[in-house]
Amino acid sequence: MKTYHCDGCGSLVFFDNVSCVMCGLALGYLPALSDLSALQPAENGTWRALAPSANNQLYRQCTNGQQHQVCNWMVAVKSSDPFCISCRLNEMIPSLEIHGNRERWHRLEMAKRRVIYTILQLDLPMDAVPGTDRPALCFSFLGDVPGEAPVPTGHENGLITINITEADDDERERRRVHLHEPYRTLLGHLRHEVAHYYWDRLIANSPWLNRWRAIFGDENWDYTDALQSYYQMGPPADWQAWYVSAYASAHPWEDWAETWAHYFHIIDTVETAASFGMTLKPRHPAAKTMTADPKKVARFDASFDVLLENWFPLIYALNSLNRGMGLHDLYPFALSTQAIEKLRFVHEVIQTTRAR
Repeated sequence: MKTYHCDGCGSLVFFDNVSCVMCGLALGYLPALSDLSALQPAENGTWRALAPSANNQLYRQCTNGQQHQVCNWMVAVKSSDPFCISCRLNEMIPSLEIHGNRERWHRLEMAKRRVIYTILQLDLPMDAVPGTDRPALCFSFLGDVPGEAPVPTGHENGLITINITEADDDERERRRVHLHEPYRTLLGHLRHEVAHYYWDRLIANSPWLNRWRAIFGDENWDYTDALQSYYQMGPPADWQAWYVSAYASAHPWEDWAETWAHYFHIIDTVETAASFGMTLKPRHPAAKTMTADPKKVARFDASFDVLLENWFPLIYALNSLNRGMGLHDLYPFALSTQAIEKLRFVHEVIQTTRAR
């Protein structure tokens, strides 16, 4: 994620901000330009973008931002779509008549927009391919209905469904502890589920499939039985030697999804560190290998080896900072040789897709 500054006063502003806290100018994200711009009211309810990259173009607010205050992405005036490129992916939103659902939906949208930001930066396809079994990416945010089975979080045929209960911090933490997970966030969920979409889109019935099976395993292993076994028996004792997380051991599809999500964790964190100009230069002679300059690998076409060389020192420092605040590690995982090779495969698939 890039860092942004107010075009009016120069103050640091954040990706989710709707206004500058210093000068009060309205802010909106311009997805086609990958820029967060200060906005000036213009004619007929439009806004003039003040960012240099926008060349004074006019925009409209996304309807979900205008009516429900859950989105800060803008729509070009020439577009006939009332929704931004992120919100138009929604198939279903939670009932806003239920108390607390607007806030839950807002938190889900903030996480989703970060995922869409990365997808756009990586030039990954989201639209349907006519005449094929490759549907468009879309989302459904649903709540449980009393007397009915709970809404399962998952992916099917392009549709990612998220149970909005995950947007409640206390419930999400309860589930994290119950499932013995070191990490559970809305952003992590969405990155994981998006990975299932891209398995269908990029791997299934493609030249990648045989190599994928050699690395991750045979996806024809019964999925329901595999998950039941995982939840009853837990991961194998040596899972850390093979997988990025315990849950990745449940089934090859989950291994792919967890690995993909971790790849997104890595590239987003490195881009953010580079955007802030962070470098690591430890003073102790024994820490020379912990030197890192994320600016060298912030580009999304950086080589995988150089990316990891800068990632490991960076996350060591960030984990240490979290511990200094009494918090859990920012990245509570150890990457084995096998897990790294799986990440390398994800990197190769994405870079090849971008090149096309």
